[in-house]
Amino acid sequence: MIVCGDDALAERLAAELHAVYRENVTVVVPSAPAGGGAQTTSVSRPATALLGRVQAVMNRSPRVPGHEGAREPRVFEAAEPDEATLTEAGVGGAAALALVYDDDERNIHAALAARRLNPRLRLVIRLYNRKLGQHLEELLDQAAAVAAPGLDLATLDTSTTVLSDADTVAPALAATAVAGTSKVVQADGLLLRAVERTPPGRDEIADPGLCTLALLSATTNDPAGEEGSDDSGQGQGPLLLPDDRTVAAATGRGTVVLEAVSHVGPTLPPGRLVGRALPFGSLFSARLRWSLAGLAACVLGLAVANWLTVPRTHPLHAGYVTLLDLFAIDDPALGEATSRQILQLLAGLAGLLLLPVLLAAVLEALGTFRSAAALRRPPRGLSGHVVLLGLGKIGTRVLARLRELGIPVVCVEEDPEARGIPLARRLKVPTVIGDVTDEGVLESAKIHRAHALLALTSSDTTNLEAALYARSVKPDLRVALRLYDDAFATAVYRTLRAAHPQALTRSRSVSTLAAPAFAGAMMGRQVLGAIPVERRVLLFAALDVAGHPQLEGRTVAESFRAGAWRVLALDSAAPDERLPDLASAPADDGEPSTGLLWDPHPGYVLHAQDRVVVAATRQGLADLLRRDHRVPRA
Repeated sequence: MIVCGDDALAERLAAELHAVYRENVTVVVPSAPAGGGAQTTSVSRPATALLGRVQAVMNRSPRVPGHEGAREPRVFEAAEPDEATLTEAGVGGAAALALVYDDDERNIHAALAARRLNPRLRLVIRLYNRKLGQHLEELLDQAAAVAAPGLDLATLDTSTTVLSDADTVAPALAATAVAGTSKVVQADGLLLRAVERTPPGRDEIADPGLCTLALLSATTNDPAGEEGSDDSGQGQGPLLLPDDRTVAAATGRGTVVLEAVSHVGPTLPPGRLVGRALPFGSLFSARLRWSLAGLAACVLGLAVANWLTVPRTHPLHAGYVTLLDLFAIDDPALGEATSRQILQLLAGLAGLLLLPVLLAAVLEALGTFRSAAALRRPPRGLSGHVVLLGLGKIGTRVLARLRELGIPVVCVEEDPEARGIPLARRLKVPTVIGDVTDEGVLESAKIHRAHALLALTSSDTTNLEAALYARSVKPDLRVALRLYDDAFATAVYRTLRAAHPQALTRSRSVSTLAAPAFAGAMMGRQVLGAIPVERRVLLFAALDVAGHPQLEGRTVAESFRAGAWRVLALDSAAPDERLPDLASAPADDGEPSTGLLWDPHPGYVLHAQDRVVVAATRQGLADLLRRDHRVPRA
């Protein structure tokens, strides 16, 4: 396995493949441009730092008996992941290559080069641009089919996988900040809802839902819990996928349960002109509209008076004469009736009043069009909203997710040219431009009346500082932090929970949430998504039963392994009618649905032609992917 990257995701992915899947891993990290081509070294700063962090994560990971033997990761530097670099990394004989640079263009160039070097190579590419990713996936799969005519369709389905870490973690991050909203994983209209429930009180029994996915570290006597990570050891943190006996015995612990599962269709994109037209009411203020209405009524009254006072006059002619008087382009009414002269004077006075009103209308309309392209400020009466810090790749996706859920949001971003600013402007989301650590910035975002704070900047210290200040303003504020380091996150979590036991606090690592999906794709399996359970991760994956002795020929009840994996759904569609990729959006041309049957009967025997959706821990999914790993029947 080869991992090419330049940030925390590359580190997490390499550690995942080595410590969990026990694979031999080669890590390619960028070097200074002056270095020239690829060069293997053990003293370069980027490579040494990355290797040190990978080894630290592996040392904290539990060793699985019977799966030792994978060599230590090989790390070397390269200015660019070109053909020479990939050849030296061993792409010609590698099983899979992950390109997880933060730059989409670099990943695309490396993917094209890798496909030329090895048509049978499994590619996992990190791309933020979803539409470009779909086209690139089709192109690389076609290239693999042309270069290797004997490639079977099952292998081709997993030959190229394009993933976005932002899309993978956005639903979990958005759900964390919303009260009453479940943690969700969505793919192909498939909606999994997992809801976190607090520890029950005395003489209370927690509702188990459809099934219990995890027991939380929080208890009735210790509401802060441990917020342990996957590397915290067996005595800390939550317990994933417990059996019924363990759930019944843990009466005082919080739970994460599968509350509801449904199939929803894709949301239709709005038309190009939707939301672009400005209504009359948004162009002009209410005072100006009332002024225009009053002048129009005055002119209409003068026209009616002219028609009534001048004998044998047509109504249209009376209106025409009134407009001439209004704009002072009619001859003076000398020698005419007194009533006609009075009406002409009144029409001239109305014309004088009309000029400033028309000027005000032009200025207000111009100001409205100018402000339409500007960022909105938080309105005065706003309350119960979510304050989102950071509009980078992750923050942009989370903002889109929150708006899809209809949740009011106020964004705070230091860089006026950040990636998510155009989206905030298009969605008309109130945005504060400024450094969140500066005095008055969070106040401008109405943090004292907010419901939750999502701190998603790339700096741990900035996120922590914002959370601490927000808690000083509103102690019961719901807070979700983006933190990388597990030990630091655990210490922060326990401190904030102990200081504010009635307020919800969560810490999330984007790379930790995204790495299992990338690792599963490298192993050739569909990882539909990841649900955070404190600092641990519960994965949802689609598996073909064929070739998995842990599933094939066993009943649903027999296939369950506490703390490892659990079958949640069965694909009842015929093999030739199934969608090849559950992670893709269903087509609108009558393509058959997935036919997923949730909570199958415990006595159903899984056959080789079946496909199932499983919930699994990181180590459990790794064991399932080892087809030669035999598990005795329960």
